[in-house]
Amino acid sequence: MRRSLFATIFLRTMLAFAVPAVAVAALAGRRAGYGEAIAALAVGTAFVAAMAFGVSRLVRRAVQPLERLAERPSGRDLGIDGLELPRYSEFDGLAGAIARASARARRTLSAVQAERGDLEALLDSMQDAVVAVDAAGRIQWTNQQMQRLMTGTSAPSAVRVGHALVQTVRDPEVLACVKAALEERAVCERRTTSLAPGRIFEVNASPMPAGGAVAVLHDITRIEEVERTQRDFVANVSHELRTPLTSIGGYVETLLDHEEALSPVGREFLGTILKNATRMGRLTEDLLTMARVESQETAMHPRPVRADVLVRDAVAAMRGLVQDSEAVLEIGETTGTEVLADTDAMVQVLGNLIENGIKYGQAKGESQCRVVVSAREIDRPDAGGPETDAQGAGAVEFTVRDFGPGIASEHLMRIFERFYRVDKARSRKSGGTGLGLAIARHMVELQGGSIRAESELGAGSAFLVRLPRARNLPE
Repeated sequence: MRRSLFATIFLRTMLAFAVPAVAVAALAGRRAGYGEAIAALAVGTAFVAAMAFGVSRLVRRAVQPLERLAERPSGRDLGIDGLELPRYSEFDGLAGAIARASARARRTLSAVQAERGDLEALLDSMQDAVVAVDAAGRIQWTNQQMQRLMTGTSAPSAVRVGHALVQTVRDPEVLACVKAALEERAVCERRTTSLAPGRIFEVNASPMPAGGAVAVLHDITRIEEVERTQRDFVANVSHELRTPLTSIGGYVETLLDHEEALSPVGREFLGTILKNATRMGRLTEDLLTMARVESQETAMHPRPVRADVLVRDAVAAMRGLVQDSEAVLEIGETTGTEVLADTDAMVQVLGNLIENGIKYGQAKGESQCRVVVSAREIDRPDAGGPETDAQGAGAVEFTVRDFGPGIASEHLMRIFERFYRVDKARSRKSGGTGLGLAIARHMVELQGGSIRAESELGAGSAFLVRLPRARNLPE
């Protein structure tokens, strides 16, 4: 049990004077007798008690102003002026230290409050909704955009600080994203369409160093509408262009095959028309394919299929192009491991990569282009990516390699963009559309895989496609 400061001072003062008082009483007892000794002891005890009481009162009187100083309300930088300390107080230095510490604390508190106000104003000015939760999932603070968002939904009330996030936000994607940030201590990104009617949000949740997490909800409804409008426009225009281009090509071929009276110049012009109509036809087909893939209208149906079968099917599908271009197409190392893939989509992906290698993989001074297609099982991680997929089932890597001039390093990160060309003049001459690699990337990602390129100038290029390995089913 704690004793007060004044009780402690009183007891210690009593003890300090008790020893001399007892000594005086003992001396008086030897000289005057037992009765006088008791009287002397009583007088000494009373004197000691009075001295202890006086000392404790002096200390109390000196400490009380210090208590009032410590309890003064903040808002003014107060010193020790006006304190009613005793004339010869020993607490002047302590009072000054308390006053200075109090002033520093008030200035620090004012600075923190100002910074907090600036932060709140900044968050309230954001167009994104922001909410922070503690480690237990209770709401700590939100901005006004989050309040307006929840007020405008079917939630029973606005966001309430101190309540669990699940009591206010019922969207499963938002809750799962925040839970992942809290438990896994990693940034989580998701997309939700059920938080508010007719609106699409991108959810980003990040863990905070002191515990808890902060979630940012970015409204991408307008962006999605614009992208959907662009895809629809491209698809409609490509569809409308396909019919007249087919007619143009058919009429030109008919004239070239059956019109004997055409002059050499006329045949040259018609040949140019046919060549460009064919190229525009390929471009419209690629645009339609790209629009379908980006809008996910082309459904993928991954199923277990042997990697070597995919390689052989892709090579067989490109035999006609190989014969026309007099290129050399080889099958390198393969594996019979099964992967999860859509067979038609993967044949198209490998076909696009093979065609790309035949068009641009001819080394300078060589009469033929050589392309090698291979597949290998990934046994350990390398620079290309993770060793296993999310379920830990491993992966198989397909490689389409050419031995041409190679690709400069500054182009490797952009060659999978739509219409990006490393050599624009050569691409136009070869008749490429600039969409083959972009289509391949989207198709691979829809199957849960990844694609990348490696190249060295003068030593050729390699395009590597990684797909998850089919998991062994229990017997």
